[in-house]
Amino acid sequence: MPVDIAAIGNVEAYASISVRSQITGQLTELSFREGDSVKQGQQLFALDRRPFEAALAQAEANLLRDKALLAQAEAQLGRDAANAEYQQLTAERQGQLSQRGIISKDQAEQSRAAADATAGTVKADKASIDSARAQLVAQQAVVDNARVSLGYTIIRSPIDGRTGSLSVKVGGLVAANTTELMTIARVQPVYVTFSVPAMHLPTIKQHMAGGQLPVVATPQDADPQPAAGALTFVDNAVDMTTDTIKLKATFGNADLRLWPGQFARVSLRLATLPHATVVPAQAVQTGQDGQYVFVVKDDSTVEQRAITPGQRVADDVVVEKGLKPGETVVTEGQLRLEGGARVTTDLSGRGGGSGGGRGGRGGRGGNRGQGRGQ
Repeated sequence: MPVDIAAIGNVEAYASISVRSQITGQLTELSFREGDSVKQGQQLFALDRRPFEAALAQAEANLLRDKALLAQAEAQLGRDAANAEYQQLTAERQGQLSQRGIISKDQAEQSRAAADATAGTVKADKASIDSARAQLVAQQAVVDNARVSLGYTIIRSPIDGRTGSLSVKVGGLVAANTTELMTIARVQPVYVTFSVPAMHLPTIKQHMAGGQLPVVATPQDADPQPAAGALTFVDNAVDMTTDTIKLKATFGNADLRLWPGQFARVSLRLATLPHATVVPAQAVQTGQDGQYVFVVKDDSTVEQRAITPGQRVADDVVVEKGLKPGETVVTEGQLRLEGGARVTTDLSGRGGGSGGGRGGRGGRGGNRGQGRGQ
């Protein structure tokens, strides 16, 4: 006996991407047709490359210039370093000669000043090299950015999916991060979103602990064959306005029967009760001593029997105690019956006549009969 919860659901794309350009430019090429299925990485659009190729060429030329300036600064440092070393040695010799009285003290001081000046020039050259290297790194970043921008002139599909309608035609101007070119929806797999009364939440969580719960969805088309999926999402809060909980089931959708935006009848199977004894819900009556049914005995008389009902599924009730599979119960006209009353059965399900009751056999797997009070 399957225990199902029925609901109406809405099909949603597994992923939906809005395709936009990261640069501003003119749309020059379209590599697909509206409604085509595309693969991740497949080229979709091309923008005018010429402004970005020119910007990249300019950036690369500036990079070469900065490399040349760095080389020039390094050569200048080498020349000034050699000169500073020579001036230092000359100043030391002039100082020794001045101490021995061979040259004047003024000449020695002039030599020392010249050596200090060349040493300052070397420091300035080193600072120029550091600046040139920093400029080279910055210009390399400009080149990389220009190369990336050039790459953005080709727009590729970020996911596998089906394309929607185009909002810009070839020749139109596309604004960076603003113009939506189209949307791509992933339809294999898909979600079916539906809501069930919050009273079922504890039961759903209990059965989910044992594994994924199967879900079938039947779209509102001519094909009655349902699609099979599994429950994969339970919302983290109950909707207080409707007292329902939002659920999502995932379907492989290999045949593309489920389409985003479509409505579908959903059945969530919580469990299957083995060897369950089942009677129609209308056969169960409520009295002072609890719930009971009228059982048709072999001599066509009825017996009022107390039962212990269990899970109700659609129009059926599982009877946990009080009935055996194959017994016949009265389903209509119980108010006219009492223990020992005689009835006739109508296995065709039509009932009829002025009798008091109609009944069905309890127990899954048995044929349902019907009884009438006499």
